[in-house]
Amino acid sequence: MQAPLRIGCVKYLNARPLIRGWAGDICLESPSVLCRKLAVGELDVALVSSFEFLRNPVYRIVDGVSISSDGPVYSVVVAHQKTVSEIEEVELDPASETSVNLLRCLLAERQLRPRFFQRSATPDAGKARLLIGDQAIRFRRDHPDFQFWDLGEEWSKNTGLPFVYALWLIRPEISAPEVIAKQLRARCHENLNDLETLIATESDFSPEFCRTYYRDYLRFGFGDKEKQSLKRFQELCVTHKLLPDRRIELTVV
Repeated sequence: MQAPLRIGCVKYLNARPLIRGWAGDICLESPSVLCRKLAVGELDVALVSSFEFLRNPVYRIVDGVSISSDGPVYSVVVAHQKTVSEIEEVELDPASETSVNLLRCLLAERQLRPRFFQRSATPDAGKARLLIGDQAIRFRRDHPDFQFWDLGEEWSKNTGLPFVYALWLIRPEISAPEVIAKQLRARCHENLNDLETLIATESDFSPEFCRTYYRDYLRFGFGDKEKQSLKRFQELCVTHKLLPDRRIELTVV
């Protein structure tokens, strides 16, 4: 008897359209935890940070599905009270993988090199901080006195490309990856085609916000532009010494 598929997914609002209705157990965790679990073989398939693939390009990528943005993303931001060029320190979200390295690249491209440090349990209210996912959404709602530097908007402004935050990755030893990929694509397409039903099940955020977030800020495809953007992100990570310089092939299923 074949063992059930061990599948993981980020636990944020942005991932709901990719996983709602999946038949089976799901490990819902932060991006950094899922990356570790997938890397050590505790998960077979996971929706994880795109940076995990660039760091460890052994996985197969589910084609046609991602969490991306083409312009502002709303939920990947630096909250700050000075201008971006005046920021000297940035608290990093320990849950993040892709966003931390995207931030490093974007600041380096501006010739800015603030000090980075991991967020404590009681963050300094006056410090600039990187926020992702639901935490970013709540912080924006509760702190109108802050300014928010949207990393998706900055990326698209600089490159003319969308940015890919998360991908479905399948470990190389998993059999029948095409079947798994087809099932994940079908789940995403079904949810996006019935978005109002998905929104009606959401208890943490208002229907009005969810509609705006899903329709105006997020993209869920993984096509030619997204693949080009992922390669561009790799190039910048190499330039700024966040990744080794090596050729990476996108193996999609």
